[in-house]
Amino acid sequence: MVSKKMLDLGTKRSVIRDIFEYGNKLAQKIGAENVLDFSLGNPSTPAPAEVENIIKEMVTNLSPKEYNSYTSSPGDREVRIAVSNNLNTRFKTDYTEKNIFMTCGAAASLNIIFKAIIESENDEIIVNTPYFPEYKVFIEGQGAKFVTVKCNKDLLLDIEAIENKISINTKAVLINSPNNPSGVIYPKENIGELVKLLNRNQKEYNHPIFLISDEPYRELVFIDEHPTFLPNVYDNTLVAYSWSKSLSLPGERIGYILVPDKVKEYENVFAAISGAARVLGYVCAPSMFQKVIKHCVSVEPDISVYRINRNILFKELPEMGYKAANPDGAFYMFIKSPNDDGYDFCERAKKYNMLLVPGEGFGMKEYVRLSFCVETEKIEKSIDIFKKLISEYTGER
Repeated sequence: MVSKKMLDLGTKRSVIRDIFEYGNKLAQKIGAENVLDFSLGNPSTPAPAEVENIIKEMVTNLSPKEYNSYTSSPGDREVRIAVSNNLNTRFKTDYTEKNIFMTCGAAASLNIIFKAIIESENDEIIVNTPYFPEYKVFIEGQGAKFVTVKCNKDLLLDIEAIENKISINTKAVLINSPNNPSGVIYPKENIGELVKLLNRNQKEYNHPIFLISDEPYRELVFIDEHPTFLPNVYDNTLVAYSWSKSLSLPGERIGYILVPDKVKEYENVFAAISGAARVLGYVCAPSMFQKVIKHCVSVEPDISVYRINRNILFKELPEMGYKAANPDGAFYMFIKSPNDDGYDFCERAKKYNMLLVPGEGFGMKEYVRLSFCVETEKIEKSIDIFKKLISEYTGER
């Protein structure tokens, strides 16, 4: 009666969302102030004042038709020009509006890209582990095979392991830097090795291998070395971007796809992006927030609270004996469970009303993810709980 694949996806919900919903119910029982919910990447920092100001200005000075009407499918031309100009200023590129396709956030961008490039059920998309759990849903949902490659011990790209997984069926490699869930930024040397590998394999198999860069956290960086802008080092790069995190607008669903001119058969790829968006029902990105982006594309996020929270966690947890990468960016910490069982650790944390996400959904069951885009007070409250939890494990040895 209905699609079995869609039924499975509808009944097997995202583990992140399930924990978030559990937290909402718990908050109703004991009060939100008593729940340490570190499950969802929902920015606690409000959107910058520029966002509020431009919305007020539009609503006050423009007719509703000017900000509520359809735009063209790729997006309002002036908005796309603003986005391309911003990229050109920052990354010394020469993009125009013809390289930008506005979307309903990074999830939409990724689904559109996959729909556009996947040609058969034999096509494979390689993903580095740990990975955002929805990648599997998006890739398989659009008809390709989801192929994972485990990171190295430093949670960086394992180039040799990727090389062993590349085949004639490899359509693309998907990376995410800063990474969700680890916060790791792949160093330029690591990226350079990947680029050399992909260039070799493109020649060997005589077809393009796309490098898909998922970039919702590109502006959330705590170190001097920012993520490599991949189109500047690899021609067949497609970028999926979102302002959900950088402008604290996750519910407004606004982002873009970048298709550089250097992509092989650029015009056909951009046309396929347009066709995929049409098939998937994305008539156009939200028109009001396209206009917001036009005026706020250069606004930088305030990450001061995230930096404070990160520093507290990375000072305290390793001293207790926890192992975790110090996040270079984003607002997540990937913490190894003392008994290599992330699910067990999360269940124990629930006794103290602290909610974390098991690492199994990210491809590494021995870890848990903590989202530190919360009030600093909650991070400070968590420290005693982490002490109690590790003492439980110590006492069991």
